[in-house]
Amino acid sequence: MTVPASTAPQVPPQIETEPRPAAQSRGADTRALTQVLFAQLKELEPGGEEHTRVRGALIEANLPLVRYAAARFRSRNEPMEDVVQVGTIGLINAIDRFDPDRGVQFPTFAMPTVVGEIKRYFRDNVRTVHVPRRLHELWVQVTGATEDLTTAHGRSPTTAEIAERLKISEDEVLACIEAGRSYHATSLEAAQEGDGLPGLLDRLGYEDPALAGVEHRDLVRHLLVQLPEREQRILMLRYYNNLTQSQISQELGVSQMHVSRLLARSFARLRSANRIEA
Repeated sequence: MTVPASTAPQVPPQIETEPRPAAQSRGADTRALTQVLFAQLKELEPGGEEHTRVRGALIEANLPLVRYAAARFRSRNEPMEDVVQVGTIGLINAIDRFDPDRGVQFPTFAMPTVVGEIKRYFRDNVRTVHVPRRLHELWVQVTGATEDLTTAHGRSPTTAEIAERLKISEDEVLACIEAGRSYHATSLEAAQEGDGLPGLLDRLGYEDPALAGVEHRDLVRHLLVQLPEREQRILMLRYYNNLTQSQISQELGVSQMHVSRLLARSFARLRSANRIEA
């Protein structure tokens, strides 16, 4: 599949009072450009030449979101180009369905659709582990409910919310999510075939912890945008500016106990969002 090429409209430069990291600056520029393009797209007649051009610019601007989602599936031994192309189909579907007037950030809206499209690809094309039919069908419903609730609330839903929506238990939801991650069976005995070859555990190297940190930082950045602005600021002051809770309370003009409660609530939301997206 070829993503249509286009020339994206230029966004007026914003005046910066302080220098920002390159990745953060690019992300902010992409969000600003996306907002401008959606505002233009809303005024254009679908199917027209200008509508097609602006739609193509939106696809190009948000391809990094697809690559980020596709990277989470790199351990499944599928060509990354194929996974990105499948994810791009989800991106296009999200663009066609997105309503900027609902007040939801486009990455928050699009991510479940992109990931859902990739998971459907693995489910329909490369699954070798047998999953019970009922669990397989229920997993499809869980995926659909996750997308619908994310659109409605502007954030990833909790396990309890999905269970309530489908009238099933939370254990069934968790079992469906686990089943959705099951694709290939690996034989440890087969891995040891051959004269003089070391066993699987002996052939495994070690993982550089710095590499895991890159993915974790990207994940944290994605999850942070789902928090209210005030909670984002408190986390930035605490863990990026290294302020104590007492200093944060003075900065914001609230009690230290309130800061502590907000931090605890933020951690709970982040853990819940990470568990649903994993």
